Amino acid sequence: MTRSSDQTEQAQGSPLLLEEALLKLVFVAAIALSCFQLWQSLTGSLGATFFRPIHLTWIIVLTFLHYPLSRERSARVIDLLLAGLALYCGYAILSFDYRGIDHILNGLSIHDFTCGLLFIVLLFEATRRSVGWVMVALGALFLLYNAYGNVLPDVIANRGFTFERIVRFQVFSGAGLFGAPLGIAAGTVFMFVLFGAFLEVTGAGRFFIDLAFAGAGRYRGGPAKASVFASAAMGSISGSAIANTVTTGSLTIPMMKKLGYRPEQAAGIEAAASTGGQIMPPIMGAGAFIMAEFTSTPYNAIVVLSIAPALLYFVCTLLFVHLMAAKLGLRGMSETPPLGPTLRNGFHFFYPLAIVTLLLLLNYSPMRVGAVGAAIVVLTGALRAGTRVRVKTIFDGLKRGAIMALPISAACATAGIVVGVIGQTGIGLQFTESVVELAGGALWLALVLIAGAALILGMGLPVTAAYIVLSVMAAPALRDLGLPLVVAHVIIFWFSQTSNVTPPIALAAFAGAGIAEARPMASAMEALKLSAGFFIIPVMMAYSSLLLIDGVSLPALAWSIAITLAIIIAVAVSTEGYALRAATSYERWFLVLSAALLVYPDERSRILGLAAVTATLSAHLLRVRRS
Repeated sequence: MTRSSDQTEQAQGSPLLLEEALLKLVFVAAIALSCFQLWQSLTGSLGATFFRPIHLTWIIVLTFLHYPLSRERSARVIDLLLAGLALYCGYAILSFDYRGIDHILNGLSIHDFTCGLLFIVLLFEATRRSVGWVMVALGALFLLYNAYGNVLPDVIANRGFTFERIVRFQVFSGAGLFGAPLGIAAGTVFMFVLFGAFLEVTGAGRFFIDLAFAGAGRYRGGPAKASVFASAAMGSISGSAIANTVTTGSLTIPMMKKLGYRPEQAAGIEAAASTGGQIMPPIMGAGAFIMAEFTSTPYNAIVVLSIAPALLYFVCTLLFVHLMAAKLGLRGMSETPPLGPTLRNGFHFFYPLAIVTLLLLLNYSPMRVGAVGAAIVVLTGALRAGTRVRVKTIFDGLKRGAIMALPISAACATAGIVVGVIGQTGIGLQFTESVVELAGGALWLALVLIAGAALILGMGLPVTAAYIVLSVMAAPALRDLGLPLVVAHVIIFWFSQTSNVTPPIALAAFAGAGIAEARPMASAMEALKLSAGFFIIPVMMAYSSLLLIDGVSLPALAWSIAITLAIIIAVAVSTEGYALRAATSYERWFLVLSAALLVYPDERSRILGLAAVTATLSAHLLRVRRS
């Protein structure tokens, strides 16, 4: 009886011991990855041919260890075997003789072909675990198209490639999965994810939330407005609308509900604000770094031209929040954190953000700027006794940064496969011709088609991956219709955000609904309304001088901002049916007509629309005063 009991305890303890050992291994491997990335960012010792395979192999191994098949012992053994296989395949890729011409004349050897094919399969499994099935299905679909495109109808057919040529191009050419998307994710994006991780573990997130409540909490609808400000600050750093919704929403959503917002409204406000953080300079998630690479535009130029649209988006969201609060008769918070002490206790958190912004604007290497930013967070923490960073905190930041980068690098590598197929087969040109033909030369219809494609892609892909795929295929179509390259990419980047707040799969809104205990679809509808700027502003980018690119004067930019602001006001008041008091049906319809006149790209129409908005709101003000 005693022997049987001992055997049972050993059987139960063995999986626990293995799990504890794997957790320690993940901890060490994640810290080592972050240290390797810091070393590479500061020294640049490894070229892309070696750095990208090392990075991706490390990512795949760490993914298998951190995202297990299950907690069963047999499953964890399988995870270890897959990690070992990934290490072997990665070593084979690093050992490949790129200078030789034998593989060009005779094709890959059986060993190299097998390792390359297995590496793609292992990448798909890592992507499935960290991102989801949809990204894997998209990558696999494009590979099948690459192989069997010759049997498809002529309009989408390609010559068809052997699996040997596909593996050679995707794995051993420097394109495909080791192409530009992974290069950006492994370099710049990783360093800014690490920078954000250090800000979070040192308490900067809590400081920005407290500061938002101290500054806006006492005003009408205070928690909702604080949510917008806090999410704008943290969303740019975190790089994930969903993560930002969960982080800031856990504090702001209960307060909004307590103040009087319906649960669906609270969830929608937080989702709209958190999603807007991805387009807020100076960091703008991961997509802006990829945009700079794709358009050959300095990152500081991307930051500068994005300031006005981003501010307009948050003005739009704040206006909706204010009108909703006024309509519900809500007041501000009775108790808020004191502004002075809050600033004094956390003012040093502004130093890393200010220095990072300055270095980016001075056009320093974004990869090194991210590394410098992470170091400055640690140094500035030493300025105050209560926030000094301990060794454990540094280790936590290094680990957190590596873990946060796993889905980003996996998604970018898989998106690189899609980009590689598009380049190898020429399907991007066919897609461009199809969009232009379907649009009939009408830019507005092309924008509608691309926005729809962005929504569909975004239902299953991370924002960064959706932007990569859509920009490669759709940006040439917008260029053919007369838009400058960088304008086309900014529009696509904005459209790629919409899936977080647009039904039927609005992931950020659903995350907010979980915290608010609200109906998911109703929360998504609220988020869609509050995110109207994601649809208004890109249209104005296409039809006005809203982006400060070469050839756009400051007066033209100011006029475009004024027109866009008027459209936002007209849409918000007509949608909510409220301004200073409840708006009449005539006022609402007149504002809708005014917004249409403002969108139409004719100066006389826009002047008339601006006058109509002014007259309608003035009449509303006069009616309220008389009553």
